[in-house]
Amino acid sequence: MKTSELLVDCFGRVREEALAVLDGLTVDQLTHRIVPGVNTIGWLVWHLTRVQDDHVADAAGLEQVWSSKGWAGRFGLPFEPEATGYAQSSDEVAAVRVDATLLRGYLEDVHAQTVGFLASLGDDDLDRVVDESWDPPVTLGVRLVSVISDDLQHAGQAALLRGTLG
Repeated sequence: MKTSELLVDCFGRVREEALAVLDGLTVDQLTHRIVPGVNTIGWLVWHLTRVQDDHVADAAGLEQVWSSKGWAGRFGLPFEPEATGYAQSSDEVAAVRVDATLLRGYLEDVHAQTVGFLASLGDDDLDRVVDESWDPPVTLGVRLVSVISDDLQHAGQAALLRGTLG
């Protein structure tokens, strides 16, 4: 197995987990909070998709799907277009009130762009520095593993919340 194939498989698992969580949920279920201030399923899936879109597009030198395919306008969220969910308040989490079809569509478009980029990679590409603001600088390989880790954690959180819906 090539490294690019392994990465495609990993991001495919993110996609599968997030889609499974969304399956059949209503807007009310997507925005349900088991206790005040807790993230919602809808916000978690939106956030994990935004992070993947932002980080992979940046590393690939591509425009984010969020803007290039009009998803920002379709979602109509009251945030700056570059918002990905980091450090958002409880009220901002509550503002992500969208249906599963919209989340699924955005996730699918981001996944397609991610897979297209990953398929072009060779092993040597993973050593390329993509972010010099850290010490040590972040390589493409480290950035991709970081996104996979973050996304799978959020997909797991969303799955746990779905399990509380009964």
